[in-house]
Amino acid sequence: MLPAGVLYDERLTAPRSWWLIAALAGVSVGLTLLPLGLLPLLGGLVVGTALASVAVSSYGSVRIRVVADSLVAGDARVPLAALGEAHVLDAEEARAWRTHRADPRAFMLLRGYVPTAVRVEVTDPEDPTPYLYLSTRRPGALVDALEKARA
Repeated sequence: MLPAGVLYDERLTAPRSWWLIAALAGVSVGLTLLPLGLLPLLGGLVVGTALASVAVSSYGSVRIRVVADSLVAGDARVPLAALGEAHVLDAEEARAWRTHRADPRAFMLLRGYVPTAVRVEVTDPEDPTPYLYLSTRRPGALVDALEKARA
């Protein structure tokens, strides 16, 4: 259930395999400290795992939200009045828009582990940003929410 006034909410969480990598990073730090003794090994294991977990969690904590009057994508908040048409990008199109078709002036909320995306045109003449590229696992739902919010 979404809070009042929120039409769409998605958190781009990191994949489960990244948590395994974080645990392995902690083991690596612990093993590096093994020559210093058992306590440094355990300390390195705990601290290394904690730091790697914080890094994975913070990278995967970015949100995309459509609220009554704006689109919030990560740290950016764009009024809906400044946005144009939204396009659903399948995996192949998304790859093209984040590589050879990308405009360096575009705002890109890119997560490589999310294959699909939405491209939203920016129509504000004062804004040099041509479009927003937003990685999303539910591109159709995001486009629907943007259309509903503008209606």
